[in-house]
Amino acid sequence: MKTNKSVFFIVFILILAFAASTVFGVRNQYGDLTTTYIKGLKDIRLGIDIQGGVDVTFAPADEEIDASRAQLEAVEEVMKARLVSLGINDYEVYIDESNDKVIVRFPWQTGESNFDPQAAVKELGDTAKLQFRKGYNYTSSTDDEGNVTITPGGEVVLEGTDVEEAYVTMETDSNGNQTGGYAVALSLKDSGKEAFRVATQGAVNQEPDYLDISGSQSRYVISIWMDTNCISYPSVNSVISGGQATITGDFDYDAAKALADKINGGALPFNLVTEQFKTISPSMGNGALQIMMLSGAIALILIMIYMIVMYRLPGFVASIALIGQVAGTLAVTSGWFGFEDSNTLTIPGIAGIILAIGMGVDCNIITGERIKEELNTGKSLDSALKSAYKRSFTSILDGNMTIIIVAIILMGAFGVSSNFFAKLLSFLFRWFGVSTEGTIFSFGFTLLTGVVFNFIMGVLASRLMLTSLSKFKCFQNRKLYGGAEK
Repeated sequence: MKTNKSVFFIVFILILAFAASTVFGVRNQYGDLTTTYIKGLKDIRLGIDIQGGVDVTFAPADEEIDASRAQLEAVEEVMKARLVSLGINDYEVYIDESNDKVIVRFPWQTGESNFDPQAAVKELGDTAKLQFRKGYNYTSSTDDEGNVTITPGGEVVLEGTDVEEAYVTMETDSNGNQTGGYAVALSLKDSGKEAFRVATQGAVNQEPDYLDISGSQSRYVISIWMDTNCISYPSVNSVISGGQATITGDFDYDAAKALADKINGGALPFNLVTEQFKTISPSMGNGALQIMMLSGAIALILIMIYMIVMYRLPGFVASIALIGQVAGTLAVTSGWFGFEDSNTLTIPGIAGIILAIGMGVDCNIITGERIKEELNTGKSLDSALKSAYKRSFTSILDGNMTIIIVAIILMGAFGVSSNFFAKLLSFLFRWFGVSTEGTIFSFGFTLLTGVVFNFIMGVLASRLMLTSLSKFKCFQNRKLYGGAEK
């Protein structure tokens, strides 16, 4: 492998930039709207064992219902959508088909001291039915006790199941320039595109069914109802045929987000009742995570000092590679790569990171000792480095492959996640009929990614950097590599 002098600086800068972006992420703040381009450490989802959480079991309210697997899976998907709408991205949702139950577990909301888990559970189990109706009209009736019942009017145009996604966006004028306000963007599934096109055409044609009867001015609208509660009734200004629509109005960010969350809430196939509810206290106590992070940082620094003292220049290069390895593991966990979700970090997951660091240290110790041996046989510096990396690779490969196999088995036997890599492995395991549920997944996941980055950083990047440095005259002293003077 022929390496130029500049390679060290290129690799070194890339590793430092990668590590910095992994820690801090890259974001843009515009008013109340934050756009995340690269996720950082704050985007890592902490498991229930670190910050505590809620464990709740839902069952059909009607005991006579024998729910099908398709119905339970529908409940599962609605639960996931509602959890995301509530800002809860770290969750576990399972179905128990034999007992017609859905089990939901989620941690306390990160950074919110006033998070109400009981309110969140109530909203999860609500049987709200989302409907888009022609126009805006309704009838009301009052019973003897003064309770008012609202009955929506107008023909149903779309159901909540026809909506792919609703999200907050910036409002723009007719020229595409941002006005500074907020809007709600809708993305429809194929099942709703044609129906919505026909409906918007009717409103544009000012058909009477689309009239807003509540206002003093004539408006032709499509109203959005959650059960008997109208959450919005926007005017229709044009025919929408592509399945992409925008709801505008005098929204601030919170109002736009609240509307988007309600639309994303979806609908449940049957009424649910909370059969079991319990809270889980953090097993590590308050502040434990910060203590663990500080301890890990101190341990990493001590390891780097040890490597530099024992192996000198190779130890210095190995220390840079270790930083890259840890950054890589954290980047995959946080969703740094963009095409994957953040993965849940649990106590076993932190143990996996620590064990992977140990494998990285072992890799660099093997290489450092090989370099010493080759130099002491009288070989030139270039020949010693080339031979040392070649001879050490087999030992490193054997040791790391066994860890990779164990990690994959742990992920397949005990893990479940929405992470891209996790879903790929989960699919492969389920193909062979292996279960993919449990909390040990985080251990296997961080261990696997740590070992993979050990190959990238501890073998490839280390070799590039050390070979590059050896080209400089000031770094050609054999003592810098642990060898004796020639």
